[in-house]
Amino acid sequence: MSQSPDRQLRATSALKTQFIADALAMPVHWYYNPMDIERAFPGGLQGFEAAPEFHPSSIMSLHSTSSGGRRSASAPAPEVVGNVILKGRAGYWNRPNVHYHQGMKAGENTLNAQCARVLMRTLADNHGHYDPKAFLEAYIGFMTADPPAHADTYAESYHRGFFANYQRGLPPEQCAMVTHDTPSVGGLVTVAPLALSQRLKGETVADIQAVCRNHVALTHPDETLLKVCDRYVALLCALMEGPDDDEVRSLLAEAGRGVPGQDVEALVKRNLPDLQVVGRVYSPACYISDSWPAVLYLAYKYRQDPWMALRVNTALGGDNVHRGAVLGAILGLLDGGVATRWFNQLVAHRELDREMTALVSAAAAPR
Repeated sequence: MSQSPDRQLRATSALKTQFIADALAMPVHWYYNPMDIERAFPGGLQGFEAAPEFHPSSIMSLHSTSSGGRRSASAPAPEVVGNVILKGRAGYWNRPNVHYHQGMKAGENTLNAQCARVLMRTLADNHGHYDPKAFLEAYIGFMTADPPAHADTYAESYHRGFFANYQRGLPPEQCAMVTHDTPSVGGLVTVAPLALSQRLKGETVADIQAVCRNHVALTHPDETLLKVCDRYVALLCALMEGPDDDEVRSLLAEAGRGVPGQDVEALVKRNLPDLQVVGRVYSPACYISDSWPAVLYLAYKYRQDPWMALRVNTALGGDNVHRGAVLGAILGLLDGGVATRWFNQLVAHRELDREMTALVSAAAAPR
């Protein structure tokens, strides 16, 4: 398989666009009423913005600070938020309408995107080879840093569940906790750096799918999600080869084919309003059963205008950050325009550029 500079450029563009999509949607993450987005940002987000002080649909105060999932009336457990992770930030969790990413600046990346950076650094340090133990060690060190090594306030259920088990003394490779939202799109945010780097190393699609499955299962042990991970990896690897538009449409359609309700090609032909597709046909929430076909729908419909795709994804609300990260990686393989225009406006663009360069160089180095 050719290790052409074009493939390396496409991989870098995909990673850059993933971080751009994350930062773009951050200010309106988990806004479930699209009109609230319009009220906060008339005309929609045109670029990066800081997180508003008020979040109209925040339910962060209902989420457990001692485990994954929601708060319960069962026997109290040791606190994870504030004591193990997110040190100094537990006070924000008990207030109504606090933004999930309160205090974050325009162009900053959320926690799951930061975990993708942890994986990128781990891969680069290990000459492009994936080592689950090395990743878990780096992930635990990053998440438990004091003060925190990131600017975020919120940690998804999977982080809280993992560190609840870690606090109980379970080995890291057994710390994943299964909750109602384990099969969520947030579990795919770290996949693109791993899949693309392994493809640059010359690994087969089947081998990359196996590695990515094992990686995702460290935090999201759910077979439904892992099957989508297989499809996502196959799509990324195929798009990395620079297919023409007819081939792109076929690949996007194939990525959802065979699953009831995921015929995105037919759905796009119906020409429904986007808010009807992601809002009624598919839920805008995190669950992979809806978020994956929503990603494919947006990628298919707006494949020739990636910036519009990311803006529409943002305006649809719900879990637009994590959905956007997956969408951004796909679109970045098709077109480098978004990366060229917006990457240098990310707060951490210099550090990100060094990390991406190190990862691509390590993966593409002759063996």
